[in-house]
Amino acid sequence: MPPSQESGPEASGVSSSISLVEVTEVVVKLFSCKAPGVDEIRPEMLKVLDIVGLSWLMRLCNIAWTSRTVPLDWQTRVVVPIFKKGDRRVCANYWGITLLSLPGKVYAKVLERSLRPIVEPQTEEEQCRFRPSHGTMDQHFTLSRIVVGAWKFANPVYMCFVDLEKTYDRVPRDILWEVLREYAVPGLLLRAIRSLYSQSQSCVHILNIKSDPFSVSAGHGCALSPLLFVIFMDRVSRRSQGLEGIMCGSQSVVSLLFADDVVLLAESHGCLQRSLEQFAAECEAVGMRISTSKSESMVLAQKRMACS
Repeated sequence: MPPSQESGPEASGVSSSISLVEVTEVVVKLFSCKAPGVDEIRPEMLKVLDIVGLSWLMRLCNIAWTSRTVPLDWQTRVVVPIFKKGDRRVCANYWGITLLSLPGKVYAKVLERSLRPIVEPQTEEEQCRFRPSHGTMDQHFTLSRIVVGAWKFANPVYMCFVDLEKTYDRVPRDILWEVLREYAVPGLLLRAIRSLYSQSQSCVHILNIKSDPFSVSAGHGCALSPLLFVIFMDRVSRRSQGLEGIMCGSQSVVSLLFADDVVLLAESHGCLQRSLEQFAAECEAVGMRISTSKSESMVLAQKRMACS
């Protein structure tokens, strides 16, 4: 909802109650047949709530909003490791599915309804992941127009496909809160978001056994994480952009992003190298690293040319 409406936490920073309509709309959109979080509350349990049950859930969300504190279960992630390939004894060969508390997810989605109208207009068009009316086809169209425009004048297109190492788990939260302030997120809403991470912890679920919980001080942790990550990457991209880029009509395009998948664009090898160095410096400044073994560069040209 727009931040000016009074049916939820207002983006203007004025505290108001969370409405039953908001909670109901979020619950209705929950996917069924999903695994529960640490509290073992399944989505089907929330989706069959009557008006009394939904009112209690609304009341719980309002307590969290007004007190800026949330139950520990809402901050606890259950990580289920899924084997990818290679040596099963190596932790890096697993990727984890994170299971969240469903009531906590409802509350996070309510906060997202107030946060998105604030940050969405400020987010650059180069980012097309976790955003409404944006997708891979937008990036495909933009890149194809860049190539067609360059080849019209027999110019090559230099690209570097950047792979970032485990970005979702390495986002420093103190920098994330700083980024939200830069995007003019009101203090009341910011404190509500931070409450979802104040005692963030995880446990590992293997063979029907859960480990003891351990604290987590970085990375994603709730249903707000996709939007927060987009904001974080937008700031990295914005700060790394200099004068380098390639023209698409009257617009200079330096990069295209799909969450943490990044392609840098330039008109020459030298320009691409400078853009990469600047992007790498901004990533390192916020605790992220580029995987040199997985990042690749490519030149699209009408004529065969030497690449260095």
